[in-house]
Amino acid sequence: MLLLLSFASAHERDKFEYIFNKYRRLLLHKAYEILQDYYLAEDAASEAFIRIFNNLHKIDDPTDKKCIAFIVTIVKNVSLTLLKKEKSHAAEEYDYEQQDDFNLEEHMISKISSEHIYQMLNKLGEELKDVFLLKYAHDLSHKEIGKLLGISENNVTVRLHRAKKKLTALLKEGGQAYA
Repeated sequence: MLLLLSFASAHERDKFEYIFNKYRRLLLHKAYEILQDYYLAEDAASEAFIRIFNNLHKIDDPTDKKCIAFIVTIVKNVSLTLLKKEKSHAAEEYDYEQQDDFNLEEHMISKISSEHIYQMLNKLGEELKDVFLLKYAHDLSHKEIGKLLGISENNVTVRLHRAKKKLTALLKEGGQAYA
């Protein structure tokens, strides 16, 4: 870890060097306890030392227990902030991965002629085709489709899933699916 800092006096420099040499392992350990990642813990410890430098005027005696509590609080806060950012980032990635990026309806409309769409829908069979068209052409809910066709909402969901799966297979057969 390399810190290029400008100290107002030799006393400040000595105080910081003492804190750095005496407590760097402690701060790294505390950061690692929170983050469970060595590289993030190093980042947290580095950021903590920058904050310690910026607040060096608040430390009278670097050997005092108040000093230890102060610097440990700094590294904990930095680590918790990093952890929150990492979790938030991971949650965004998870949400992104959970999204169904392949939207069959949009893909079909943008890449295939309407005549080809009708040919593929006819290959689904009446049960699957009806549910698919009611859902995507008429924008009906699963409940409404179920009432119209006299089937359960669960059955509507199953049929939609099967229709999408079969259409995807048909698209792949025709060399038109990129998912």
